[in-house]
Amino acid sequence: MTAPGLTGSARVVTPKADRYAKQLVSHLGRKLEFRTEGATSTAAIGTGTGQIVIADDASALTLIARGDDSETVARVEHVLASHLERFAQRDELAVEWNRSSSGAG
Repeated sequence: MTAPGLTGSARVVTPKADRYAKQLVSHLGRKLEFRTEGATSTAAIGTGTGQIVIADDASALTLIARGDDSETVARVEHVLASHLERFAQRDELAVEWNRSSSGAG
């Protein structure tokens, strides 16, 4: 069940999706509590929620940031993207976010 709010998502194509997801969860898990179910790891980041999803064929990661307002979503996006981009510097991965609203209705 998803509360009304904003969602940011970014699909990052990489043959190292498993490795980067594991590295992100491990690193961020020092300060955040992740819950992993299958290919999806979820954590509260401030008042928002971040998810790291490995594609079925492990060819990409999808990062998802949810929150009630733009600032919250931007914070979650920054946390997920900045760490992934730093870990993947050699592979020159770039995270590009898309935003959508999920209003009641």
